[in-house]
Amino acid sequence: MPHLTRNDYAMTLALLGELERDCAGDDPAGFARHLLLALDRVVASEFSTLSVCHIQTGHRQVAGLPGLALSAADVEGFDRHFHEHPLVRFHGHARREVVRRLSDEVTARDFRRSALYADYYRRIGIDRVIAVPLLIDEHTLVSLVLNRSRNDFSDRECERLELLRPHLAFLYRQACRCAPQAPTQGPDLRPCGVSGAECLTDREREVLQWLAFGKTDAEIAALLGVSPRTVHKHLEHVYVKLGVETRTAAVMRALDIDPSRLQLH
Repeated sequence: MPHLTRNDYAMTLALLGELERDCAGDDPAGFARHLLLALDRVVASEFSTLSVCHIQTGHRQVAGLPGLALSAADVEGFDRHFHEHPLVRFHGHARREVVRRLSDEVTARDFRRSALYADYYRRIGIDRVIAVPLLIDEHTLVSLVLNRSRNDFSDRECERLELLRPHLAFLYRQACRCAPQAPTQGPDLRPCGVSGAECLTDREREVLQWLAFGKTDAEIAALLGVSPRTVHKHLEHVYVKLGVETRTAAVMRALDIDPSRLQLH
């Protein structure tokens, strides 16, 4: 990541340390509050939300800081164009686990001509958006969404958020495990069927299966047609997503969660 400096890494590490301390025992709503309060120090935003998009129903729930209020018309305007939204298509439909700006998917001119802009973003005064996916499965897309007017998010800001993304995804899943089965108030910010294995990409599951078979990084690389360094990076992501530190612990955690999800098809 050529744009990042030592200060960027120090800043993100400090944020993660703060979140790990402050979010211990939080449910998803509590996690969202702590995250949204702290995140502005890393990437400035006019307003940020934790967004839970239900792919099959085409409906979104959001949690934000006090003072954020979307009207019923705003909610309806977003949901009306749910499956047209460029970032819903990129993250939810294509299941791409990477930070993405709205401007990466559509030009500003085309966006302002869209029905989505007319029915939702113009109403709330926003035309710059960046989304950080925390969990993607066949049912749900959970994202941290930052919004601005006028000034787009820079490449450096994208890289800061990408540096944070897998760690925030892990903290979110930890919060889901602390959520009550029947929330008493507010939106249910838990995804459908959340578990560590469900957050792995198809390639990460392949790497993990071969790891379970006792293959080395070099052997896995040869089997998958990639470099050993690429396998190592996949394993780093697996460790973060499953909340483990060793190869054996990763295999055992994944098998405990749902062995069937590790089967190759």
